[in-house]
Order: sequence, then structure tokens, then C-alpha cells
Amino acid sequence: MLPFTAEAFFSHFESYNRAVWPAQIVAYLLGAAALVLAFRPVAGSSRAIAAILAAAWLWMGIVYHWMHFATINVAAPAFAVFFVVEGLLFAWSAARGRIAFRFRPDLFGWTGLGLALFAMVLYPLLGWLAGHGWPRAPMLGVAPCPTTIFTIGLLLMVERRTPLHLAAIPVLWSLVGGTASWLLDVPEDIALPIAGIGGLALVLWKNRRARASACRQARQL
Repeated sequence: MLPFTAEAFFSHFESYNRAVWPAQIVAYLLGAAALVLAFRPVAGSSRAIAAILAAAWLWMGIVYHWMHFATINVAAPAFAVFFVVEGLLFAWSAARGRIAFRFRPDLFGWTGLGLALFAMVLYPLLGWLAGHGWPRAPMLGVAPCPTTIFTIGLLLMVERRTPLHLAAIPVLWSLVGGTASWLLDVPEDIALPIAGIGGLALVLWKNRRARASACRQARQL
């Protein structure tokens, strides 16, 4: 059981969205920029994508969970710690520059793009159809659930091996947040566990293929 009702949950999002406006517009622009950079990489584009994801997860940890969600959920401060850790991991990846985001027209790239576009477009549309559109809707970049789906999508666009330490917290949240799909009647959140479990399976498969390819290349040297 959750410590709040569905009405309290959506009322919370309404007050939160009004309080942080127009951060949602900035978040969407940054999300769109991340996708463009994955499609058209330039010098420093992967650092920029990692920095955008770092900013989103740090915002959700500090502003959403710690400052707002904690008013209706006693577990929110603990969630905040995990989200801040994820943000710092992405910030570290951006600083080191050892992760490369690039869309490839394969199973992983198309699935990643599908998840990212779902988070940006279909997620809020499903919320609107379910009767909790703006300003009660969780929005990309400032709310955990759509941002988690978006993050998993971008992690599927990482070249070669996707660092599992970057995928762990999003996958865990996809299972935690996915409980809202039936406990709070949030149909758009049905995609969360699907994205988390399916995304993790694809990441493991992609990493295995990358390791096998690296081994073949090493034997040929």
C-alpha cells in the first residue's frame, strides 16, 4: 500500500508543476537536444548528453524527491539519494568523456529511439487520455517516470558496451515506479517495467556482442 491516494498524488504533481514552471520547457528542449546530438554527433556531443542526463537526475533527486515528493511520501528522501547518485554517475561520465552516444539503425538504436520518443510524446498523451493531463502530468526531465524511460532509451544508443552502473538505478526505479500503473491507475506507467526489464535484457545482449566483437578483433591482431 502507498502512503497517499491517487488524488493526493496528482494534486502533488499539479502543485509541483506550477512551482517549477517553466523548467518543463527547458527540460524538453534539453531532451530534444540530446536526441539530435545522438543522431548528429559533433565534438563533445556525448559529454553534453551525459551532462543533460546528469542535470535531470540531480534535479529529480534534489528538487522533486527531496523538496516536493517528501511532503506526501516518507520514502522520498531515500529515493532522492539514489537519484543524486545516478546524477553524479552521469556527471562523472561527462567529465571523463569515456562514453559515446550515437544512434545506429539496429535493434538497440531503434528500440532506444522508440523509448525516448515514447517518454517525450506518448507518455504525456496517454496521461491526458487517462484524465490527468497538464498540469497534473509527470513531465520529461523533471519527473522520474518519463525521464527513466528516456534514460534507458539513450543508454541503448551508447556505442559498444553500455556501462551497467549507469543502467542499474533506472532499471530499479522502473520496477519501483511501475507499481503506480496499477496502484494509482496510471496507465502510461505500464511502460516502466517493460522498459526497465526489456532495456536491461537488450543492454546485456548488446554488451555481450560488443565483448565478442572485441575478442575477435584481438585474435586477429
